[in-house]
Amino acid sequence: MPLMIDRSFPATWTAEVLAARPPILPRRHFVYPAEVEEVERGALELMVRPAVGEAFLATCALGFASPAVPTGVWNCPDPALVCAVAGGYGYMIDSGAPERWQQIGYRPVTEVRPISEAGLLVFASFHSVEAWGPAGRLWRTARLSWEGVRLGEASAKDLRGWGWEMRTDTEMEFVVDLATGKHTGGPSF
Repeated sequence: MPLMIDRSFPATWTAEVLAARPPILPRRHFVYPAEVEEVERGALELMVRPAVGEAFLATCALGFASPAVPTGVWNCPDPALVCAVAGGYGYMIDSGAPERWQQIGYRPVTEVRPISEAGLLVFASFHSVEAWGPAGRLWRTARLSWEGVRLGEASAKDLRGWGWEMRTDTEMEFVVDLATGKHTGGPSF
């Protein structure tokens, strides 16, 4: 997957993806996650400029060096949050207070889908989907697939997708209610 930059939501920050870490680090530099080893190898380096306050360098550790998982930057339903995904590892960073951040629970995130009609940023994994709104993480679905979730069309109310059914070796359609995260259809477990 190529580097993705998505501006589906308004933001109070701008970010520049750097080809490499600058030789002289800025005064404000944050590494996500802080306890990672060898963060330099393949890390996503972002120079973030918040609406108020000083710019900072965000070094986001790479999950997997694979084109099958996303890498990029997404605006969020909360205009102050930066969503950075590096090789499937997702980070939600507060642009006004970059020491406040959360890592998306999926390792890896397999797809990032802004659904602006619903005010949600949706993350898929191999087995389920979770949504973030203006107040943060809202819900995570129950299991939707034995191995591999594929997202389809979305509206302000629901999200369609497919999950693999191991017993029949077929994809089965599911529909997720975007207000609750509850789903109908899909494989049985």
